[in-house]
Amino acid sequence: MRLEIGNIIIKDIQFGDKTEIKDGTLFVNKQEIIDLVLEDEHIKCADVFLARPGESVRITPVKDVVEPRVKVEGPGGVFPGVLSKVDIVGSGKTHVLKGCAVMTTGKIVGFQEGIVDMTGPGAQYTPFSKTLNIVLKADPIDGLKQHEHEKALRYAGFKTAAYLAEAGRNLEPDETEVYETLPFMEGAEKFKGLPRVAYVQMLQSQGLLHDTYVYGVDAKQIVPTILYPTELFDGAIISGNCVSSCDKNPTYVHMNNEVVKNLYKVHGKDINFVGMIITNENVYLADKERSSNWTAKLCRMLDLDGVIVSQEGFGNPDTDLIMNCKKIEKQGVKTVIITDEYAGRDGGSQSLADADPLADAVVTGGNANQVIDLPPMDTVIGDTQYVDIIAGGFDGSLREDGSIEVEIQAITGATNETGFNYLTARGK
Repeated sequence: MRLEIGNIIIKDIQFGDKTEIKDGTLFVNKQEIIDLVLEDEHIKCADVFLARPGESVRITPVKDVVEPRVKVEGPGGVFPGVLSKVDIVGSGKTHVLKGCAVMTTGKIVGFQEGIVDMTGPGAQYTPFSKTLNIVLKADPIDGLKQHEHEKALRYAGFKTAAYLAEAGRNLEPDETEVYETLPFMEGAEKFKGLPRVAYVQMLQSQGLLHDTYVYGVDAKQIVPTILYPTELFDGAIISGNCVSSCDKNPTYVHMNNEVVKNLYKVHGKDINFVGMIITNENVYLADKERSSNWTAKLCRMLDLDGVIVSQEGFGNPDTDLIMNCKKIEKQGVKTVIITDEYAGRDGGSQSLADADPLADAVVTGGNANQVIDLPPMDTVIGDTQYVDIIAGGFDGSLREDGSIEVEIQAITGATNETGFNYLTARGK
């Protein structure tokens, strides 16, 4: 599977009469986006805002973040099974509006959406303070159920991103990245002698509003399976999560998975990156056992030397993480885990709900209970009335002057699948 990513670098965003890209500036027709979003009968009102790095802007509650991408060559389209027909993606050519993102906000869906500050101390904890953000604020019709509200807002973000990406379809990319994973036997022959490494990505799937979709299918309904890593870059995995904001991987993170990108950097040099295994996170013990058994089985079938396992969420998913780790290790495969930890505000509590001696190579995502102070911002996109009730907030988090005292878990993207030195952590 070979995919060319053509990055069209976006240096600024402005409203304009026509949605187009000129000299690195993305001009956005605001009304066309509003009209597109209001085609959904479940949304009663919508508006569009722009937020740039360094501006005194706070965006909350943040539901999802999506990167505009368009398929220009090859089978299928971006967001297969959702906006595009169900076809295998991850090959051909895809154009990306690099440097910008679509962010969805509005009336809170659950209680675990988050905050993005474009400047100040909060900006240090979110990657989306560094993107040029087209923020879609959309509110549901009265009486809409939570899961229907979530879907409406999710689809609104995808449709907006797809609409904007069309502006880059026929442009010449500023830079091109090439990613390729060969079929197993071809790769084994070409990269003979290199350690065979895979990535095990655990997908959040623990109950209503804790959803991740694979080709449009809720991950609760899958058993562990194998993907070409390039499939992620075309939106084969998307977020439907309302889990704590620092714990979830927004769709943008899935499409720019840093574990995958870092493995590709050394593919064919230090390792043979044979592919990835996706598995779900479960509520019941029998389901946890089934998925972790299958994951370990696939690692052995692929004759792997090493794997990296990442989790999404905390607490209950810690059990899935440790189950995967110890069972894969018992198959003779060296395992590195990436954790999502809650150690209490003083950092002194047990940070994971489960542990095992075989989990001896750990890359931490940091302590999500750490408390930070966010100063007032000149502009708020969305509504701060939910700050006291979102995960990481508490009664009194929002002060009269507009400042906020909150745990890092309320910051969108604060701990996610970022880069790491896996070879140092575990060895070949």
